[in-house]
Amino acid sequence: MKVLAVESSCDETSVAVVEDGRKVYSNVIASQIDTHKKFGGVVPEIASRQHVEAINTVLKEGLDEAGVDLKDIDIIAATKGPGLIGALLVGLSAGKTLALATNKPFVGVNHIVGHVCANYISFKELEPPFIGLIISGGHTYLIEVKDYVDFTLHGRTVDDAVGEAFDKVARAMGIGYPGGPIVDKLAKEGKETIDFPRVMIKEDNYNFSFSGLKTAVLNYLNSTKLRGEEIVKEDVCKSFQEAVVDVLLEKSFRLAKEKSMDKIVLCGGVSANSRIREAFEERGKEEDIKIFYPELKLCTDNAAMIASAAYYEYMAGKLDEENFANPNLGLE
Repeated sequence: MKVLAVESSCDETSVAVVEDGRKVYSNVIASQIDTHKKFGGVVPEIASRQHVEAINTVLKEGLDEAGVDLKDIDIIAATKGPGLIGALLVGLSAGKTLALATNKPFVGVNHIVGHVCANYISFKELEPPFIGLIISGGHTYLIEVKDYVDFTLHGRTVDDAVGEAFDKVARAMGIGYPGGPIVDKLAKEGKETIDFPRVMIKEDNYNFSFSGLKTAVLNYLNSTKLRGEEIVKEDVCKSFQEAVVDVLLEKSFRLAKEKSMDKIVLCGGVSANSRIREAFEERGKEEDIKIFYPELKLCTDNAAMIASAAYYEYMAGKLDEENFANPNLGLE
């Protein structure tokens, strides 16, 4: 069963064709990073306009690369949320219009669920149940994946998402955007010399908080400047990143033990972080828990993961007849 999916929740316009939730025929992505880099973050109005400009071209490329026509497609899908409302509307409108014109079933997909499904593409053998850690620029969720469409939410960020904290720390140090990859790179050359807080690490729940950590980094930078001392950016990045890793590790493995799970699945843009991957693999070996994370091109926003999620939703009969764009859609 072939699914044609559209993803446009933020600053990537993407179209993919995926068979049975696992086999990728095409996954075309038009990124807007270079456009938004000069502003230090995504500008919603600009993102929406660029989606409009790119959508037809990316759609054609997605079909051509897959070597199929619309008549070969069984299901059409698009991201319905969460994300930027203007950006979501472009992809959702394109997908629903195609479905209506071709008389094919349409599935509106939760972008967060899509990130989880990226692992089904990278690991054909992966099946639920498992613990899922979704870490990206806009989201931080710790969930129990009982089945392909059955999730239990155990923890989420109460303020900043983890990727948002990376970007804000990078911006404060003036090292560029997007901040995550740059912090990761500089941290490799640094030393953990600064004692930043591990916020909520000992709490008896699975929620996260990264605003306090971000503030601690900003306070350190300001106080160091006031004293006229040199700021070693590599050390700041290393110390900040280790504080993030410690909290993610502690909460994820604690939940895996509580639920007697032997698999932890990482997903979302921040799962591309090399130190997070390394730390989870090391802890996984110690505790005999298998660690999964998507290949790098599937960590960031892409339509292949949306197509995978749509396949499992359709097979489970979980179709949303309304499929309105919902910028605040969550996993609750």
